[in-house]
Amino acid sequence: MCTNAPTILLGGWGNYPLAECRLHRPGTLATLKKISPLHENGHLIARGLGRSYGDPAINASHNVVLTDALDNLIHFDRDSHIVEAQAGVSLQTLLDVFMPRGYFLPVTPGTKFVTLGGAIAADVHGKNHHRDGSMVSFIIDLQLLTASGEVLICSRDENREVFWATVGGMGLTGIILSARLKLLPVATAYVTVDYHKAANLDEALEQFDTGDAQYQYSVAWIDCLASGASMGRSVIMQGNHATMNDLSERQRENPLAPRRGRALPMPCHAPGWALNPLSVKLFNAAFYRKHKNGRKVEHYDPFFYPLDGVNDWNRLYGRRGLIQYQPVLPRETSRTALVALLELLTRSKRASFLAVLKSYGPQNDGMLSFPLAGHTLALDLPYTGRALLELIEAMDRIVLEHGGRLYLAKDACMSRATFEAGYPRLAEFKQLCRQLDPRGKFSSSQSRRLGITEAIA
Repeated sequence: MCTNAPTILLGGWGNYPLAECRLHRPGTLATLKKISPLHENGHLIARGLGRSYGDPAINASHNVVLTDALDNLIHFDRDSHIVEAQAGVSLQTLLDVFMPRGYFLPVTPGTKFVTLGGAIAADVHGKNHHRDGSMVSFIIDLQLLTASGEVLICSRDENREVFWATVGGMGLTGIILSARLKLLPVATAYVTVDYHKAANLDEALEQFDTGDAQYQYSVAWIDCLASGASMGRSVIMQGNHATMNDLSERQRENPLAPRRGRALPMPCHAPGWALNPLSVKLFNAAFYRKHKNGRKVEHYDPFFYPLDGVNDWNRLYGRRGLIQYQPVLPRETSRTALVALLELLTRSKRASFLAVLKSYGPQNDGMLSFPLAGHTLALDLPYTGRALLELIEAMDRIVLEHGGRLYLAKDACMSRATFEAGYPRLAEFKQLCRQLDPRGKFSSSQSRRLGITEAIA
């Protein structure tokens, strides 16, 4: 590893926390392969495009290896729809290359500015988890660079335990070099979306229960500041990929257009007071009024990636940043837990500019994969110091009391006890990491905070 690597102040997408890290950016696979067995100078963690929110891809006083330059497409098999690509390839690149050819991502999070390796390490999920599961459902195999310098091919059949530890393992088993992913054939770049307004949380959950089976994609915007009979009022958006018959004459002129328009700039951080309970309450009221029940045919880009329409949108939260809080709750306890969380948020008068509610299908075999059958709530909370951390601790207690857990890719402040209670296969994961990496070199600020890995003596 380069000993004169620059030290920079680095954070996740939430800009909280920040830490000084030694940054490395290998330009070739050969250079990257030299890093793992030779990184004598502290811990190491891989980082893609930096869209995890908290500290899973930062490494205070240690090493961060950027993989975004290793972004080659290797092979595509048209018969099987399987693409092989280096881990630094972004989802945006996959869309730009393959959408004009009639292929979409089988699973996508709420941003396309994520690398393939990062998507696997976080086992990302999207609006179709209730039907299709998370990213691992479509990964054929992957190549993993371990601490010894060995490259393992990992799949459901080969190095099976390593495969299930790596998917969702937040980069702690090694550096993902490449993967084979099965793409989704589509007829158009559009989605038919049915909008349903729910007056409260019960109506929203009922719409999920009765409607999800008809749709590949399902998500709800939820007003977390509404109270009383309107608590949990939502706009549910459920959709399927559009056929040519669904398109207008104009849309048929270029039915596979990969994306359109340019993102709006966010050139500087907004003032800290811009997102406050009053401004968010007014926005929520306007958003709810604006949407009507009915069907629309929309391009995939604004449907799947609404926030990508603003560059550096995280600056809306000011220089102090934000914490994205995302629990998943088992179906049998989710309503009670969601009511308790929403009541707590309302009492606190904390403003979440973005709040999303989704339903999940069954969990997979990933040792640290996040989803389980039930419902998830994602909140963006402006960081305000100790008061916010105390609120999150109270929310954590509600989540644990109802059998839920928190998403590692969004985590910035979870306690060790909360993490251990939510992930019953942690001991199995830690044992496998010790076998792969006896010296404990693959580690991040998050993994040490949560006790997944230990600090080097």
